[in-house]
Amino acid sequence: MPAAPRICDPHADLFNFRHPLPNLTESLKKRRKIKIVAIGSSSTAGEADIVPYPSRLEMLLRGRFHHRLIDVLNRGLSGQEAPSELSRFEPDVFAETPALVIWQVGTNAVFRKDEFNFDDVMVAVAAGLRWLKDLPIDVVMMDLQYTPAVVDGEKLKLSEELVRRIAQAAEHSEVNVFRRFDLMRHWVDQDGLSMAELVREGDPLKLHMSDWATNCATTALAQSIMARLEAVSLT
Repeated sequence: MPAAPRICDPHADLFNFRHPLPNLTESLKKRRKIKIVAIGSSSTAGEADIVPYPSRLEMLLRGRFHHRLIDVLNRGLSGQEAPSELSRFEPDVFAETPALVIWQVGTNAVFRKDEFNFDDVMVAVAAGLRWLKDLPIDVVMMDLQYTPAVVDGEKLKLSEELVRRIAQAAEHSEVNVFRRFDLMRHWVDQDGLSMAELVREGDPLKLHMSDWATNCATTALAQSIMARLEAVSLT
């Protein structure tokens, strides 16, 4: 008999958002077509046969908010990091006039540490957050995944440093962080999941998330978004 599938625990009590989402809330109140832009690297774009989180998030939000047309636009490009993503903001973010941007950063800066400078990454993050702050757009930063490629050996300290710096930049700009790294680490350290369960089967890099991990992380992200919206009336 096959083993029962793992139960997904998004740990909303530990990882929910701190800041409101006023622009997304207002868009939902007006019942108009709503755009969310997801920009990032392969975690956003998708890898192999794993359905990426933007498609899953779109389904969850459409299921919760009936009679609204919610599109989650996937603007991920594999291998990119914040400086290259920032160069795409004009066509891929601003031109879409989204109510919410989810910006996934940090993984490639650690995974390919010889190619990226953390200071350059954070300068790009700070610049992007400044640009977005002047627009009617809510922002969620998404930090690193907790997989062997970014936590084995010396890379663990590098990941922890970058997670901390992303959180500081987001707090300075008063935007939310989806703390993916800490959530996945909690699954391992507290919930008893193995690292193998978090990584796509057959991934030689041990970098990309499994279907289960992608699905559960998306559930956590959707619940964090919805918790900030359900605090107000959307009727």
